[in-house]
Amino acid sequence: MKKFTGVSVALSLTLTIGVVGAGSFPAQAKGGESANQEDRAASQPAVERLTPIPEITQLSATDESYPFGAADHQLIPEDLSKQGYVEEEYLASGSANVYSWPAPGPAIIRTEDAPYTTRVLVRKPAKGQHFSGNVVVEMLNPSNLFDLNIGWAVAHEQIVNNGDAWVGITAKPISVDALKNFDAERYGSLSYANPLSLDDPQNCMTVAADSSRTTENGLIWDIYSQVGTWLKSDSSSNPLTYGGGTALVEKAYGLGYSQTGGYLANYINGVQPHVIESDGAPIYDGYIVGVAGGAFAGAYPMNQCESAPGADDPRRQFQDVGVPIIRLMSQSDYLRGIGSRRADSDVPGDRYRHYEMAGAGHATPDELYFSAAPEDIVAAGRTVPPMNCNEGPRSRFPSSIFFNAALQNLDLWVRENIAPPRAEPILVENGAPVLDEFGNVQGGLRSPYLDVPTSTWYGTATGASFCFIAGYERPFDDETIDSLYPNHGSYVKAVKKNVRDLEDQSFLTSEDARALHQEAARADIP
Repeated sequence: MKKFTGVSVALSLTLTIGVVGAGSFPAQAKGGESANQEDRAASQPAVERLTPIPEITQLSATDESYPFGAADHQLIPEDLSKQGYVEEEYLASGSANVYSWPAPGPAIIRTEDAPYTTRVLVRKPAKGQHFSGNVVVEMLNPSNLFDLNIGWAVAHEQIVNNGDAWVGITAKPISVDALKNFDAERYGSLSYANPLSLDDPQNCMTVAADSSRTTENGLIWDIYSQVGTWLKSDSSSNPLTYGGGTALVEKAYGLGYSQTGGYLANYINGVQPHVIESDGAPIYDGYIVGVAGGAFAGAYPMNQCESAPGADDPRRQFQDVGVPIIRLMSQSDYLRGIGSRRADSDVPGDRYRHYEMAGAGHATPDELYFSAAPEDIVAAGRTVPPMNCNEGPRSRFPSSIFFNAALQNLDLWVRENIAPPRAEPILVENGAPVLDEFGNVQGGLRSPYLDVPTSTWYGTATGASFCFIAGYERPFDDETIDSLYPNHGSYVKAVKKNVRDLEDQSFLTSEDARALHQEAARADIP
């Protein structure tokens, strides 16, 4: 791998939410690890699945060859062992259909049985007795032309606190190219090869700028099914059996963010019906669709030779999916994605929540902090995304507080049928947001950042790359701060009450409520 030289990245490493500590795992069952695993395995209903599982090869990690985006090679390195976690990487190989999706309803097969090999990154509790039985499975975001671990970035606190596993799948050929640039020997066998020859009339002459006629973007749908099936299987290659030969995964939750949030619309509406027909049940027990909906990343081409469903196409919406879905839009994208709005529902078969994260940006610092380090991005032949825009640093607003709560609430909804809270969308009149006296949006998911404000939060900025959806912050001047908070204690008291109310309504996890209170206590306000 090339060594990183000569690229500077200006950023603030002051995080608003602290790193979760070790030891915060669910209680161990009497009898130790084996008893816990046996009890969990015995409680699982048997589902005879026809979806095949891929062939698996585990990759070792050394100082010279390690996973792209490995936890200890992130922009902010993590020592997972301190949290009681381990990281493993696998190659997954199999055959996938390429689909066409000409109209609402299930997709149709365009080309059968195309061979593939992709890579799968796994982070899990080191010991089986600490595993919750939940796995969060994410198609890794390729929007910067390399894998971003965004689901881990925005939800790892809840994942670790609950003892869940996280799995990231390389989802697009352009990301495969980056991996091969990064470590040709490690990733040389990866393949999203187009099953159609260049002279095949179905192999379109024109593809998107981030695509190639020799590869096929549309292999990911069956890959997503097959990896999920593998994680729920008794296969000896499944790292979530913890060597016991019995599936320990109780619930698998799909998560996508931005581009891969849109991928979930394709998968849920176009491919999951085939899974239910063949297997009798969905593979994924619920979904979190992050910052994708309506005209903003609401769906993608099912294969690289056809267009995405139109902005108003019903395929961009979720209805009667059969498992719960929580969609979260940000302040950067909710207006363009306003078509994603629909009524919340607790009806069995159509359980749905729509949230809009007031104050939160779409392109966050966290997605860069918790993905590959700049030197590894450069070694992959890619440009390091800017941490700063013309208005200043990317917004530090911690959207993780909303994703942590969403994951906790999704699990409660699936396991115990405890419905998540409902929230009004961001208030819009005549196509524009209604702002409060401080210039902040009204409505949406609330937090002390807007309800006990010290800044104005913007959802869009100007500058290179994805600055148009990065957002930024404008702190209040001293006169405004002094007029709002006579002393530091009054500010901390107001934050404490706000987060307690939000926690009581299940809009915040207890860990995030505590962290926000502690952050306020440390703040130099006023």
